[in-house]
Order: sequence, then C-alpha cells, then structure tokens
Amino acid sequence: MSDPNPYADDSYKWGPPQQPGNPPTVADGQGYGYPQQMPDAAAQPGPAYGYPAVNPPAQPTLPGYGFPPQQGPGPGGGAPMLSLGDITVMNDSIVTPSGTLPLKGAVWTATDMSRTEEKIPTVAIVLAIIFALLCLIGLLFLLMKEKKTTGFIQVSVTSGGRHHSTMIQATGPETFQMVMAQVNTARSMSI
Repeated sequence: MSDPNPYADDSYKWGPPQQPGNPPTVADGQGYGYPQQMPDAAAQPGPAYGYPAVNPPAQPTLPGYGFPPQQGPGPGGGAPMLSLGDITVMNDSIVTPSGTLPLKGAVWTATDMSRTEEKIPTVAIVLAIIFALLCLIGLLFLLMKEKKTTGFIQVSVTSGGRHHSTMIQATGPETFQMVMAQVNTARSMSI
C-alpha cells in the first residue's frame, strides 16, 4: 500500500488526443456542419460535473441554487384559498387542469358516489364458533361489526361556459360532509 501511484504523473491525459495549437471546434446552429471556434470559457479545463472546484470562482452563491425558481402570483393573483382534488380556488379565479375559470358566478355540485358496508369480520365468526362450544357467551362475538367505505365523491364546477369535474376518494363515512363543507365555502366565494 505504500507504493507510489504509477499513474500519478500528468504524462497521460484522458480523452482523444489533441493536436497542439488547434483549439477544439463545435458546430453552431446557424452554420450546421461547419466547425466554428468554441468560446474561451468553454475551452478552459475545469472540474467534472458534480465535483467541487479546487479553486472555486469568486461568485456570489445564488439563493436556492439547484431548486426551480419560485413563481409569483399568476394572473388571478394571491394564494390559493381552497383546494378540492385538482380544483384550486384563488381570490378571483378557479384553476383546473383544463384551464382557469372565473370565480364569480361559478356553479358547484357535489355527488356522493361512495358506499359504506358493514359486515362481521372473519375473526368474530371463528371466535363465536370456538366459544359457542364452551359456553353461550361466544355468540356475543357475532355483535362485532366492521365498516368499510369505498367509492368517490364527484365535485363539478361550471363557470364562464366551461366545466370541470374531479373525483375525491371517500376514506370514511364522514368524507362527504367534509367535502360538502368545502363546496359550500366555494359557493359562498362565487357569489
């Protein structure tokens, strides 16, 4: 492990051999196929992408470097007031994937397409059979119930001659009441 690295000297460079005195060339969009001179900054050797520079340039670091720039408020302006699935209600507009609708005069509808099923779980049936043989208390296990809600709640908005619908998954029997509270808030903002 104490042997020196035989490749440590700078006699071998990676990449295709370069002719001394001829700077590299690149094809430009206007002169397609015709070699043109590269800018001086591009011809300078530097660290590979992702590796820190040995002597970093004296540039101020930009805040949020590596993250997408934050956009200001759009034409509707302001922060989102309410969100129902993929429908977002702003101060004076409704933003949907199919476009922006005016908020004033919008008609909101909500349809409950969910259902709640109640059934006796398999564990209760097995325990009832086991304990029914021992004593009659085992029949009380049949009183155990399991509720399962499946389906969606459809929310539709119509405004400015355009229409958009979204489906919100029902996670419990109370989901429709929560969505209706948001729809009623959107209705009051649309007046």
